[in-house]
Amino acid sequence: MPGPVPPSPAETDEAAPPPVPVSGPAHLLRVTLLMAGSCLPILGAVLIAPVLPKMQDHFASTPGAKALVPLALTVPALAVALLAPFAGVIVDRLGRRRLLVVATLLYALFGTAPLWLDSLSAVLVSRALVGVTEAAIMTCCTTLIGDYYTGRRRVRYLALQTMCASASATVFFVLGGAVGAAGWRLPFWVYAVSLLLAPLMAAALPTATVRASTIGIEAGPAVESERRPFPWRQSAGICALTFFGAVVFYAVPVEMAYLLDDLGVENSGVIGLATAVASAATVGGAVTFARLKRSPDPMLPAVLALCAVGFGVMFLAGNAPLLVVGAVVNCVGTGMLLPALLTSALSRLSFADRGRGTGLWTAAFFGGEFLCPLVLLAAEAGVGSLAGAVGVLGLTTAAVAAGLWESHRRAGAPRPVPVPERVA
Repeated sequence: MPGPVPPSPAETDEAAPPPVPVSGPAHLLRVTLLMAGSCLPILGAVLIAPVLPKMQDHFASTPGAKALVPLALTVPALAVALLAPFAGVIVDRLGRRRLLVVATLLYALFGTAPLWLDSLSAVLVSRALVGVTEAAIMTCCTTLIGDYYTGRRRVRYLALQTMCASASATVFFVLGGAVGAAGWRLPFWVYAVSLLLAPLMAAALPTATVRASTIGIEAGPAVESERRPFPWRQSAGICALTFFGAVVFYAVPVEMAYLLDDLGVENSGVIGLATAVASAATVGGAVTFARLKRSPDPMLPAVLALCAVGFGVMFLAGNAPLLVVGAVVNCVGTGMLLPALLTSALSRLSFADRGRGTGLWTAAFFGGEFLCPLVLLAAEAGVGSLAGAVGVLGLTTAAVAAGLWESHRRAGAPRPVPVPERVA
């Protein structure tokens, strides 16, 4: 659970001058590059999903291929979960932009490696290395959003990050299926797109600066001497909640097809349409969050309660239309949940700690993503059906929402002084 509720970024630094220009072509390019970079880990997560059966056929003679081929899809997420905290430390020590450019170049190298690799084990190693670069890219992009923008702008761009990630997941799934029709290796060419992004990032993303009274100083190792103790307690609380939130977030995308299949829906076109509708609801939830001018922490109980209601409808659904309704309700909630968690995490961090804190948050989120299907599988084994497992997750989500609400109610009136915002 998060620690005491600090004022939101909108309350603490809305009046601060923006660290970078917030209009004009340079601003538009900067935002576009940060959003495009944030979509690269999503590209890694979903692009090859449609070609896994073809990969299975190609490596059929490899011992254990039935279990190993699906790991090509999930290993990057596991690598992000394990390595993002270390990426965060490196971000704070070496600087955001430099690491982002290097990681984006390596992303293309490792991402396209399966085009010429003939060993399944080598493909899996390359996929793990893709996850290493994704950990750095996601941490850097999110940290730079926190560095460049303050107040409502920061909230808006973190919500936009969620919207772009959710929308790109659908696009990449369709793209991977279309390109993969010509062969399982072909989708891996798409990873080369990062070669176009890296030089633009090097040229267009400014070096972040630290506020020292009214004087801007280039960010870098010199900040080390000014660093306070890292806020482990507050970060641990929000990261634990984020881990659970990731399980909630990915439950519908991961299990929707299986739930529809249990209801007798086997047409892949119908399943794809239902998934796309749920994905659109996630985008809608992120848009809603960006428009609500409220601190994220008090919103979290209501957002989780909305997710729980969606799970409840899905559990009770006896037909596909009602199942889709429940999924839409849930995804509106998850669309608000992700930026709320991220904004809450960033509000606890100073400039010197922001990379490490963002890395921990990213690790928690991708760890929850990796474990989501395993959690639901264990629940299904316990209750006897996938719908029942979703119901159990709904009850758990409702309990967490109630616990958060009670925690915020007890925290009540006197709010502690937040960590000073050090970026200007």
